[in-house]
Amino acid sequence: MNLEVLVEEQSAEKALESLLPKILGPDTQFAIRVFQGKADLLAKLPSRLAGYSTWVRDANTRIVVLLDRDDDDCLELKKRLEAMAVDGGFVTPSTAHDGNAATLLLRIAVEELEAWFLGDVPALRAAYPRVPRSLGERAGLRDPDAVAGTWEALERVLKRHGYQVTGLRKVETARAVASAMNVEDNRSASFATFRDGLRRLVGAP
Repeated sequence: MNLEVLVEEQSAEKALESLLPKILGPDTQFAIRVFQGKADLLAKLPSRLAGYSTWVRDANTRIVVLLDRDDDDCLELKKRLEAMAVDGGFVTPSTAHDGNAATLLLRIAVEELEAWFLGDVPALRAAYPRVPRSLGERAGLRDPDAVAGTWEALERVLKRHGYQVTGLRKVETARAVASAMNVEDNRSASFATFRDGLRRLVGAP
């Protein structure tokens, strides 16, 4: 099985380079395509899907699209993405029926990718040891998907403990934290949804 993964920025690429082998095992081959932000990905997605549709079914390939929710309404964003998938001739888990297997997975990180990092405090501490073990018990951080401005919240945490005092370096942080993440234990529900959907898409146990 091969994966084509579309992401909006380089920090997502660096995170997934570590996370995908942990989620799917070493036998799944993947290529990550990075866009110049969310607006760029959304604008180019219809034409990209049209290109994929000419060969993906015969190549044992699946497509994954990962976006941050940011300030968008999650249901409206998902509806927009689903319409693009259908127009491109793809089957998603939401439209699969009559034995047709999904060929495309649409997933939204709520509110942003950094919620996944806040959801794994041991991984954060592996990368940044002065972060306290009790971080996930603090009011406002217990549910990482409910944190408003997730990357800003992570920036404040790191600054408070003496890291990245000039501002969050998103690519560096994504690489460092994701490499230590335990994909089976994360407090972010959006991460679990991504992990489980990905495994179903490729038929992984």
